[in-house]
Amino acid sequence: MKKLNWKKMDLTEEEKMVDEELSKGLYKPVSREEFFKIKEAIDQWKRGSVLNMRVNPEDIMLIKDKAARLGVKYQTFIAVHLHRVARS
Repeated sequence: MKKLNWKKMDLTEEEKMVDEELSKGLYKPVSREEFFKIKEAIDQWKRGSVLNMRVNPEDIMLIKDKAARLGVKYQTFIAVHLHRVARS
């Protein structure tokens, strides 16, 4: 198998950030059991239900602005907050 030359690859800004954090040792390994727990949580998140609702256009604009400042999609931003409300 050919070894990749990471220096020559064009990485996105996010990939560059992760690469830098990896080299600084900011990530820690997890057990196989913990890995599969995390994987299952992600898989459940992906199987989410569709929700259609009417929302005030000004509220949507404010939500989109807040999500953009956090660097996430506004749908994800809304889903996270709905999840928090449901679990509280």
